[in-house]
Amino acid sequence: MSSRAPQPRTTVVTFLGAVVRPLGGWMPIAGAVDLLAEVGIDAPGVRTAVFRLKKNGWLDSVSQHGARGYALTAEADETLAAGDEVIWHARRPADLADGWCIVHFGVPESKRAQRHQLRAHLAHLGFGNAGTALWIAPARMRAAAERAVAELDLSEHAAIFVGDYHGPQDLTDLLYGSWDLDAIDQGYRDFVAAYAPRVEELRGLRGAAAFAAYLTLVDTWRKLPFRDPGLPSEVLDPKWSAPEATALFERLVAALEKQALKHAKTHWPRS
Repeated sequence: MSSRAPQPRTTVVTFLGAVVRPLGGWMPIAGAVDLLAEVGIDAPGVRTAVFRLKKNGWLDSVSQHGARGYALTAEADETLAAGDEVIWHARRPADLADGWCIVHFGVPESKRAQRHQLRAHLAHLGFGNAGTALWIAPARMRAAAERAVAELDLSEHAAIFVGDYHGPQDLTDLLYGSWDLDAIDQGYRDFVAAYAPRVEELRGLRGAAAFAAYLTLVDTWRKLPFRDPGLPSEVLDPKWSAPEATALFERLVAALEKQALKHAKTHWPRS
């Protein structure tokens, strides 16, 4: 799982969140190019990804201590902070007693693009598709759903409900039909299979090796909790592997993060 080829844009975003943000929110472009080369991304790939992120409002050109570089914008910092809540802690299992958030929409053909955007946004937030234009998530996702609808100016075409489930279909069957939970679980299992045998090896890494292992680890992991809707444990298979995978990820972060950031810091200009 960890041997996949790195994708420049996603890996640069991982780098911004896992390295640049903890080191103060600014990076020297030369240092970033050198560091990302250590995980297999060439200079043109880094510069193209940075250019696109700057164009999208994530980075501002800022020089520090005589070095050209980029600073995270407020928008990027806010987005990365929100992502950290999921990436570093995984989605906490929801409380079954809190109920469910249901989003239903009927968007006219004239707003087809916004309709597709809303579907994509809800899926990214962790909603499952329970039927035609019907999406479901734990009740705690209500505010996020309201923001998604409002941002796309679709309030007059959508309805959001929060409440309990009363059947008659078995709730677990309904939920397993709304998400591909088997695939999500398999992703966690693949992560455990790839990294559990390497714990002692990774604990001993220092310098560039620790940095490359750390960034690859986070880049591999970060997509898993975003796919996981954080459903109540009562409705999941007893062998659901998210807790085991999360505990393993946290152990590896504890082993690698300090060494990785120490190495990255050597590529920053001295004040």
